[in-house]
Amino acid sequence: MVFHSEVACSRVKRMTNIPLYNLDSPKHIANGTIHVRLVSGLFQRLRYLVSAPLVTLFVVMAWVQYDGKQAIQFSLAEHQLRVFAWSLSWNDLPLLAGLLIVAALILFVMAMTIGRAWCGFACPQSIWSWMFIRIEDFTEGNSRKRARKQPLTFNRMIRKLTKHGLWIIVSAVTAFSFSAYFFPSRELLHGLLTFTLPVDVAGWLLIMFGLTYLNAGYVREKICLHACPYARFQSVMFDRDTYTVSYDVERGEPRNKSKALGIKGDCVDCTLCVQVCPVGIDIRNGLQAACIDCGACIDACDSVMRHLGKPKGLIRFASDNILTASKARFWRPRLFAYSAVTAVCIVIITIGFVNKTDLLFNVQRDRNELYVLQADDRLCNSYQVKIESFVHDLDSVEITVNGLNQATVEGATNLSALSDNAQWQLIKVCTKEDLPYRTKINFVATSGEKSWRQISTFIAPST
Repeated sequence: MVFHSEVACSRVKRMTNIPLYNLDSPKHIANGTIHVRLVSGLFQRLRYLVSAPLVTLFVVMAWVQYDGKQAIQFSLAEHQLRVFAWSLSWNDLPLLAGLLIVAALILFVMAMTIGRAWCGFACPQSIWSWMFIRIEDFTEGNSRKRARKQPLTFNRMIRKLTKHGLWIIVSAVTAFSFSAYFFPSRELLHGLLTFTLPVDVAGWLLIMFGLTYLNAGYVREKICLHACPYARFQSVMFDRDTYTVSYDVERGEPRNKSKALGIKGDCVDCTLCVQVCPVGIDIRNGLQAACIDCGACIDACDSVMRHLGKPKGLIRFASDNILTASKARFWRPRLFAYSAVTAVCIVIITIGFVNKTDLLFNVQRDRNELYVLQADDRLCNSYQVKIESFVHDLDSVEITVNGLNQATVEGATNLSALSDNAQWQLIKVCTKEDLPYRTKINFVATSGEKSWRQISTFIAPST
């Protein structure tokens, strides 16, 4: 057993005089593979209500179009992340980093409040693992049948081939949908059907297909146990008021497995809570790092209690303080601090998005020459101008200059935000007036009612 945090230790101390039953070789585990027994109940229905819309959106949104382009896409060619009319570019990387920080803080608040509920109900690892488990149960039978050694008959071979065929279909759809957020879905599908995909895109598809197939089909709980960092740092997030899936030791022990006389607890040692666990732990042995708070053991135990005519909740979401002192406390200083920091970060990120730049406007003096005196007595300075648009509805930009009297502007004064985007263009600013050696001028880029300004210097001969 792997215990973590003082919460787990306090629960273990209450179990020191209780005999632990031998579950070294449960019947649903064969050759190191956990054959999860499916169960129905409140938390399983809740998981469907959470996971089904997420999976549907993941697949469907890869095909939704907005204003002639894919609605949601990490466009590598345009260096943009588009979400309908809203977009992020390389210039907005601090905002993207801020979004990730806010997401991490929200996860911390969730961990301190309701444990690893994210892992159990919304994490893609859990969702796809449960999907593959249900396919396995549908094609090969229940957990006991799958764990039992059976000869490879024709019927069993057909069932296995059907299982792997369905796994392959789900993996292929997953790989395609994920890749479509980086490479336009319609182009991706056309390339697949005509065998004209670029080698790098085809390689990426194969890698994503293989990772989905192996991860959800075979690795499963090992990711939660060994690869997921959340399982390692969650112990520092929990406290005695954190709600997690918990076994009520005082009510359940000693276990009422035999018919011997004496005071017995409500637990009848049916081991259903172990058989339905996707990570293969026994929640009755205390809080463990592998537990993903999916609630499967709660539904299994409640069904047994209901059958025996006993109150539900022998295994339930509860904090250590509720189990030991029957008291609950939601707000506490550390949770308040996490929530306050999260709220402040959300406000800062919101302000950042409201003031996000739609166009990057750069002006640089031509360093090869300070000025040029034309034959018609005009004094000219050369500048390099570049625009980079970060919104889809910015078609053209007009460049003007303020700060000089009787000035003329020659060159690329009308730039297309599509064809000229992120390309340096030459502009000449000329005037006949007498000027000091340095004069500050304003370059103004205008598109519709929006304008952007850059300050530069006009150089004249020193007198």
